[in-house]
Amino acid sequence: MSSRSRQLSWALGIAAALVLLLLPLTLNRFGNYMLSMWAVMTIAAMGLNLTLGYAGQVSLAQGAFVGIGAYAAAIMTVNGWPLYVPLLLTIVLCFAIGWLLGYPALRVQHHYLAFVTLSFATLAYLVFRNEEWLTKGTYGIFGIPRPSLFGLSLKYHLNFYYFSLAWLVICAGLMLWLVKSPWGRAFKALRENPLRAQSLGVDTRRYTLMAFAIGSAMGGVAGVLYAPLVEFIDPNPFALPLSFSLLLMVIVGGSGYFLGPALGALIAVLLPEWLRDYTKGYYLIAYALLVMVLLIYSPSGILGWVERKIADARTRRASLARQDAVPTYDVGSGS
Repeated sequence: MSSRSRQLSWALGIAAALVLLLLPLTLNRFGNYMLSMWAVMTIAAMGLNLTLGYAGQVSLAQGAFVGIGAYAAAIMTVNGWPLYVPLLLTIVLCFAIGWLLGYPALRVQHHYLAFVTLSFATLAYLVFRNEEWLTKGTYGIFGIPRPSLFGLSLKYHLNFYYFSLAWLVICAGLMLWLVKSPWGRAFKALRENPLRAQSLGVDTRRYTLMAFAIGSAMGGVAGVLYAPLVEFIDPNPFALPLSFSLLLMVIVGGSGYFLGPALGALIAVLLPEWLRDYTKGYYLIAYALLVMVLLIYSPSGILGWVERKIADARTRRASLARQDAVPTYDVGSGS
């Protein structure tokens, strides 16, 4: 990366941080609630991006892990447990379930694997809906308390937004460390060519399971934050559309790009609400058309389109530089 590109990256990062910190101060309660939802869904999409974007393993079960985390937080906090207890339990539980769910990926790939994970998501939804002794079924769980942090109550939407943003920064930092580590390079090798990765000594079996386990654990963390955010949960939010929505976030933002989930969640969570003010009852139609046009013109997502445009610009500059470097000869001089 050139010095100019590095400076531009730092400038954009600082600008984004200022927006995330200062923008909520100008918004009403609903605006802060939606920003909190964006932060929570970004964490879940980051986990799916690790599984799909970096390791190349298709999963339609991420919504189920969000549901597992949400129900764990709801059940335990309603009964007086502090939030960190279901958080730790969810990380361990989702990691273990994700590891087991990764075993089919060792034998089937692509759409076959998608159907396997889709079956798990359906099974989880049926458990949420039918096991009333544990989940209260379709009646849902009311009165989920919001925690306090160092004596500061998070029941206000602004405070909870900063709490969610802090967790997003923590998860993003861990994810950045992971993708920059040898593990991240192994995940990318697994995505590009599993046979070649195996021939180079990469334990494809272990890294496949690890991709599912870590991605699932991040989905569980998002669920633990989701429960106190909405303060009431029932099975419907964790049905199959949530898994499809998370998949949309990863693909629209840019699968395999670090910032792809954040950008995709921005579009999937906030764009429909913005369109509602301008298109009234047609906002879902407008949203669907915008997403379709985007994926038609840029199948690699928004960041893939940006990267392609930057590469084209560099190619043009290099071509012009080579043309300028070619020496010209004066025909009349005879040289």
